[in-house]
Amino acid sequence: MKIKSAEFVMSNSDVAKCPKNTIPEYAFIGRSNVGKSSLINMLTNRKSLAKTSGKPGKTQLINHFIINNNWFLVDLPGYGYARVSKTSKKTFQKFITNYFEQRKQLVSAFVLVDIRHQPQPIDLDFMMYLGENGIPFGIIFTKADKLKPKAIEKHVDDYCNVLLETWEELPPYFITSSSKKIGQDDVLDFIEATNEEIANLSSDL
Repeated sequence: MKIKSAEFVMSNSDVAKCPKNTIPEYAFIGRSNVGKSSLINMLTNRKSLAKTSGKPGKTQLINHFIINNNWFLVDLPGYGYARVSKTSKKTFQKFITNYFEQRKQLVSAFVLVDIRHQPQPIDLDFMMYLGENGIPFGIIFTKADKLKPKAIEKHVDDYCNVLLETWEELPPYFITSSSKKIGQDDVLDFIEATNEEIANLSSDL
């Protein structure tokens, strides 16, 4: 997939106020400081579509971007270690779950994981939440440029082995680096293929 256009549409904290369009929607989420904004900018070939910050927890709203005028990329608040007040964290964590449980346009979530680290309970718990609620998701391993190829392979294998302790099969996963543009085509091709599948199913109805 080639990204011809990527435009910000809206930010809000109420899923009921999200765009009414029925086009496919893909949500990106992960622990704070996992490199989500950098990944979004890399995928869309934009330098500052999503705002990057050295301070974890920058994103605190549901942010919709329309891509190629035919699908939405949704940038969601990070979970975990954001430096925000407990009241504020409770508020935006609640609207994250509201979004996942109420947004019918959502086709898939992408859970971002820092490939340098061992599987973290908070990530595994969030994936379990998605699974229990029947929400399709894929895993995007970020910051692959920080490791050598053999270390990447080992860390991914370790992660997969942990997942297979509780999951019957693995979700799709992608290895990426925002600075090196690794994995850009893999993620976008997956989205394109999924969109085509949805379009074909709709035409058969």
